Amino acid sequence: MTKESLNEREKTILQAVVEAYIATAEPSGSRRIVQQYDLDISPATVRNTMADLEAKGYLTHPHTSAGRLPTDAAYRYYVDVLMGRRRLPAGERARLEKELVGAETTGELESLVQRAARVLGLLTGELGLSVGPILAEATLRRLDLVPIDSEKALLVLTLESGVVRTIYVHLPTALPPESLRAVATVLNERLAGSTLREIHGTLLERLRDLHLSDASAAELLNIFVESGPEIFEWAVSPDDVHLGAISVVADQPEFTSGDRLRALMQLIERRELLASILRGRSIREGTQITIGGEHGAPELADLTIVTATYSVGSVEGVVGVIGPTRMPYDKVIALVDYTSALVSNLND
Repeated sequence: MTKESLNEREKTILQAVVEAYIATAEPSGSRRIVQQYDLDISPATVRNTMADLEAKGYLTHPHTSAGRLPTDAAYRYYVDVLMGRRRLPAGERARLEKELVGAETTGELESLVQRAARVLGLLTGELGLSVGPILAEATLRRLDLVPIDSEKALLVLTLESGVVRTIYVHLPTALPPESLRAVATVLNERLAGSTLREIHGTLLERLRDLHLSDASAAELLNIFVESGPEIFEWAVSPDDVHLGAISVVADQPEFTSGDRLRALMQLIERRELLASILRGRSIREGTQITIGGEHGAPELADLTIVTATYSVGSVEGVVGVIGPTRMPYDKVIALVDYTSALVSNLND
C-alpha cells in the first residue's frame, strides 16, 4: 500500500470520512457522507468506494451494519497527503504569547516549558506534554549561591544561551554572605566553561585540592566535595516529562469507558516510558506525528503524539500533545509548531 494507490474519488471519500469522524466521533455511512459534504455522486458509489478503501486498509467498521471508521493508515494518509496546513488564528497566537511570556519572566526555562504543556492542553483539548531541555552538554557560564535561610542556599546555574537552573543546597550552619561568595568564586574558577556532564563526572577531582581560610566557607565547600555528583545528577538523568491537565482530554468520547480512562491514567504514571519515547524526538527537526501502532508500544496503540523540538543554543527539548488518534490534526499541528517557536525565541 502506497500513498499513490488512491484515485481522486478515493481521496475525497477518505478525507470526508476522516474529518467527519474527527468532528463527531461517530462512524460514517455513505448517505451521511453524500449529504454532509454535498458530493455529486450517489450513496451507492460512495458505499462501493468505502468498500475499496476498507480493502486497502484505510477504513474499518465496528460491526456489519455500522458506518466506517478511519484506521491508523487513514490518519497517516490524511496528515501526509490530504490535510491542508492551518494558519493559527490571531487570538490563539495571542493567548499562547501571553501565557508563555509570563513564564519567561521568571528566568527559568523549566517554568516556561511546564507552562507550555499546560496551555497546549487547554488550547488543543488534548493532554499537553513537554520535556525539559537536555542539559548534559550545556556549558556552565557561571554560578551563584544565594542565601534562602539559615539552613538553605540556592545554587543558581547560568548556562549558555541564558538558560537558568536552580538547586537547593542544605547548609551546615548559617553562613554570612561573604562565605557564600567565597565558595561561589572558587566554584566558578574550577567549573565555569565546562559542560554539566563533565562537571558531574569530574567534580571531586576539580575540588579536592582546594583550601579556604574561611572555616565556614571551607565547610560548605566540603559539601560539594562529598556530595557533588548527587548535586549534578539531574543533568545526566532521564529528562522530566511535564504534563498538562488530565481533565481536558478525559472529557473526550474515547474515555467515557472506565477501562479506557484507567489505561490513560496508567500511561501517565509511566513517566519513564513517555520520557524514552519523547527523548528520541528531540534530535529531529520539524513537527513529528506518530499515530497508533507506529509507536511500537501497546500502551499507545489508540493514541497520537504530536511534538516539535525547541532549541535554546545547543540544548533542545520537546513540546507537544498526546490524545486519541481522532484529533483535529490541522489545529493541533499549528498550535504545537507555534509553541515550539515561541519557546525557542523567548530564550534567544
